[in-house]
Amino acid sequence: MPELAEWDSFYVIVGSSAAALIGLQFIAITLIANKPQPRGADAGAAFATPNILHFGAALLLSALLRAPWKTITVVAALWGIVGFSGVVYSMIVARRMRKQTEYKPQFEDWLFHFVLPLLGYVLLVLSSLAASSHTHEALFGVGATGLLLLFIGIHNTWDAVTYHVFLSRGGNER
Repeated sequence: MPELAEWDSFYVIVGSSAAALIGLQFIAITLIANKPQPRGADAGAAFATPNILHFGAALLLSALLRAPWKTITVVAALWGIVGFSGVVYSMIVARRMRKQTEYKPQFEDWLFHFVLPLLGYVLLVLSSLAASSHTHEALFGVGATGLLLLFIGIHNTWDAVTYHVFLSRGGNER
């Protein structure tokens, strides 16, 4: 499909970045694990696990869009499923953020852990619906979502690591 050929390098970069950042997230979590928190599991489910999902979604989108599809219909349906799953998962994350007691989420936390991922996944669903009639624009929507999820994961991982570093040194501000 010629529309996807023009996106070749983009998805190689995004997919490779997402895969590498998944590995770095595991390293960061391993290093942080040396300083366990008594109620850390609930906070981890709310603030750490979604990063792996976002990196994984960016990697999956990159793989889906690199496959040699004959038409846009099948791949659009698949990225629509990814988007819908992400919308549902965003709601789960919001519930986990409210439920956990380890840390009181601030505006930035709600923005990067709930609002921006939700917007990205909604854009992915909308792009899948528009793919057959507006393929060019839909591909930009998918690309924007992949990049957004990548940057959200980078921000959130950095935020979590710096939080734990400063917390372990006796500070309590983020």
